[in-house]
Amino acid sequence: MLSPEDSEFLKQKCTETSYGVDTQPDDSEQPKIAIAVIGCGIIGSVLALGLIKRNIKVRVYEQASTLREIGAGIAFTANARECMSLIDPRIVDCVNAVATTNGDPENPNDNMQFIDGYSHIQGEDDDMKDKILYKLAAGPRGFEGCHRAHFLEEVIKLIPDGVVHLSKCLATIEEHLDDKLVLRFNDGTNAMVDAVIGCDGIKSRVRQLILGVNNPASYPHYTNKVAFRGLVPMDEAIARLGTYRARNQHMYAGPKAHILHFPVAKQSLMNVVAFITDPTDWPLHRVMSQPATKEEVTHAFVDWGPTVQSIIDLLPSKLEKWGIFDSLEYPAPTYSRGRMCIAGDAAHASSPHHGAGAGIGIEDALALSVLLEFVQKSCETSAINRSTALEKAFSIFTNVRRERSQWLVRSSREVCQIYEWSDPYYGADIARGFEEIKRRSYMIWHFDIQDMLRTLRLGYYHSIGV
Repeated sequence: MLSPEDSEFLKQKCTETSYGVDTQPDDSEQPKIAIAVIGCGIIGSVLALGLIKRNIKVRVYEQASTLREIGAGIAFTANARECMSLIDPRIVDCVNAVATTNGDPENPNDNMQFIDGYSHIQGEDDDMKDKILYKLAAGPRGFEGCHRAHFLEEVIKLIPDGVVHLSKCLATIEEHLDDKLVLRFNDGTNAMVDAVIGCDGIKSRVRQLILGVNNPASYPHYTNKVAFRGLVPMDEAIARLGTYRARNQHMYAGPKAHILHFPVAKQSLMNVVAFITDPTDWPLHRVMSQPATKEEVTHAFVDWGPTVQSIIDLLPSKLEKWGIFDSLEYPAPTYSRGRMCIAGDAAHASSPHHGAGAGIGIEDALALSVLLEFVQKSCETSAINRSTALEKAFSIFTNVRRERSQWLVRSSREVCQIYEWSDPYYGADIARGFEEIKRRSYMIWHFDIQDMLRTLRLGYYHSIGV
């Protein structure tokens, strides 16, 4: 949660009016393209910075009356940080300002670590001494966690006043006679722009407007997994688990569930997340986070080893549980229609088991930033119609980004099966399963960003006949 002082600061930077006075530079006589970003979460705010950096007029419309991020911990790999640096180098500084070192600050641990948390001998106190701790190098500063709200706060500080508009719940988007799009909000106000990008999350309204409100692909669906989250004071965690285990990220595998922890809040807290299989339904209209109890987690891990039992015992009596939704069963066939586009969770909501949903969304933000820069430059230097150029750019975005982002949705589900010993091929063979986890993780972390940028450039300019 943000402090009252921080909340007031962010509120002063935002406005509840519709389009407002332009505070961004306009150093040419040619009118700039005007982009509306729907949603001011992490992807929407980062995209806004990327567009501002490229001298593109942007307004961000957020339906909430205050800025907030759903969830708690988030981590960005070296690949995601590189994308941030190409969007706007200051974004990397935002991560560094709030990130928590994994392990010893003097010698940071850049690994993700996996171990069997289930197998043990009855009555054995130390069930970890003879087990292999599988380590997966995630690159420099590869597993530094931070709080989503704290990161968003740092990003918002970089956005000029008047760009973000709160309390703006999008109702419809309509074509206007002079080739503009009209956004109509539930409060009765309107805004007129050249194009709209939905970064409005897993329950995206823009996705519904692109795909149709009666299309099941317009909505996320329950994965039958629940995540229980709790924070433990670090001194208590160290007293119970030892310094190395408490201050370093660990993921414990076992049947039909898994649990992980990592340090947050500058190592003053240990964040614990337990994933449990849930055979019941979770209707979409139900709030995705619900109050929970420690007893629910205790029951799910009752047969696990003493180390996992100790971690659960450290949890507070009252917790939060989150229903895990994604878009696997009904993927979006396209990320755009005309001059409307979706990115991040709005386009490819994923379960969190790769820990890469936000990173893939950052890649989206980079792709859209450079594509819209291409549009603006081509409209200034050639006779191409602005609306046509925007439609082409959004179509290229789908062509380039859809395969990778949809692969992540599928792989996140599948890697969870490996963690939880339910994959028919790997079963409880952690050594073999770890090799597959490594292969999939490297596909995410070692993505060729420059190749994506070349493909975007070639695709866009070829599509407009240049």
